[in-house]
Amino acid sequence: METTKQTEGTLADPSALGLLGLALVTLVASSQKLGLTEGVSLVIPWAIFLGGFAQLMACIIDAKKNNVFGATAFGGYALFWFSVAMTWFIQNGVFGEKLMAAVDSKQLGFAFIGYLIFTLFMTIGSMETNKVLFIIFVLIDFLFIGLSLSTFKVAPHFTHQLAGWSEFLIALVAFYGCGANVLNRHFGREFLPLGKPFGILKEQSGQIRSTGAALQR
Repeated sequence: METTKQTEGTLADPSALGLLGLALVTLVASSQKLGLTEGVSLVIPWAIFLGGFAQLMACIIDAKKNNVFGATAFGGYALFWFSVAMTWFIQNGVFGEKLMAAVDSKQLGFAFIGYLIFTLFMTIGSMETNKVLFIIFVLIDFLFIGLSLSTFKVAPHFTHQLAGWSEFLIALVAFYGCGANVLNRHFGREFLPLGKPFGILKEQSGQIRSTGAALQR
């Protein structure tokens, strides 16, 4: 029991690992969307191992640290990238021509809409983490807007480019966030600023609790 408590107490913040996974997979995937590379054959490994497993590891560690927001974010997007890799397998006939022929891309569009909804309320939550993470979530919002609309053939060229550039910017900001998390903790000071939380929503909830306590007196 005591050993378990000591282990839990020394768990490192997994944010850097999770952001590294996000940065690498979005960098590689955006290169295909923007026409810099072709096909998804060599995007799949990065989707599975960096987008999937790296973020899943971060999710598990955050869950052990009782960080609901971090565990939900990293876990949710890890499962997204596992699903994307599986989708590419199906679309490229890995599981047979019959399954490939039965593909309806609109179902993928509905999945993107679902993830847009998820990302919107996670964006609200990220306002009370740091500004780098908030920027990443805003860019993910634009990514899913672009993916959803392009999948449903709404202004396909523009929305596909919106998704591609949003994904590329996610990679750049996530690399910065990863570096900041590593170096700040390594040097024990703010080496690269992450930006303070907005302090809007938590202040309001605190005021509500104070008002409620005052009314009960």
